[in-house]
Amino acid sequence: QVHLVESGGGLVQAGGSLRLSCVASGMIVSINAMGWYRQAPGNQRELVARIYSGGITNYADSVKGRFTISRDYAKNTVSLQMNSLKPEDTAVYYCNLEPIHVRTTYWGQGTQVTVSS
Repeated sequence: QVHLVESGGGLVQAGGSLRLSCVASGMIVSINAMGWYRQAPGNQRELVARIYSGGITNYADSVKGRFTISRDYAKNTVSLQMNSLKPEDTAVYYCNLEPIHVRTTYWGQGTQVTVSS
């Protein structure tokens, strides 16, 4: 299997910044997209940002202008720069990898992001 390991979560005050990173390892696959999802208590898991291998990105409306997703192809990582954080951003953030031409998707274990008022 592909293994995804997230890091960079933590506690930050509103208006602050965090940078999440996800490293992919294990099974070698061709990647269609990698992304970040989040799940807050009582909420469904939602897409935060996604980046395709061609460089196209998608963002949730709630994070547009504040979050930036990027990939380092050489290091096989995807990062999420989160600026101007709000308490509403508090959630467990999960890394996701979508292989090309394969239905299986892979998830990391999640990293907690907590934004205080």
